[in-house]
Amino acid sequence: METSTVWWLLAGLMAALELMSGTFYLLMLALGMAAGAISAHLGLGGTAQLTVAALVAAAAVLLWHRIRPDKSKHAVDRSPDVHLDIGNTVEVKQWASPQATVVVHRGAEWSARLMQQGLPEDALPKIGPHRIVAVDGNTLVLSKI
Repeated sequence: METSTVWWLLAGLMAALELMSGTFYLLMLALGMAAGAISAHLGLGGTAQLTVAALVAAAAVLLWHRIRPDKSKHAVDRSPDVHLDIGNTVEVKQWASPQATVVVHRGAEWSARLMQQGLPEDALPKIGPHRIVAVDGNTLVLSKI
């Protein structure tokens, strides 16, 4: 079997594993292995093929880290793309404490807390409709409408 064929098979295997796992780094390794296959087609030796494959894979990973969106700018707990509950409204019937309550949302009871809005610590927030502005673990973060 030709060396280039082995490289192409490994590149295909990495791409298939990436599709099953969703790990983008396996795709970067597949690019490196494709570069190794191309270097084998060009007639480079085994050491040169490994070097080209490693350099291309490492460069692809570094480039991915450089151009990917900064996750700190897009807080996951406030992203409606991640949490479909964000933007929905719930009815707060009573507050258990100044910052905690239990609300019914989508037919289930959820822990909820009020987003900090400058209220005194001992003052109970108002009851009534509130909007879900974030999800913190399994706690809904609410804002008064």
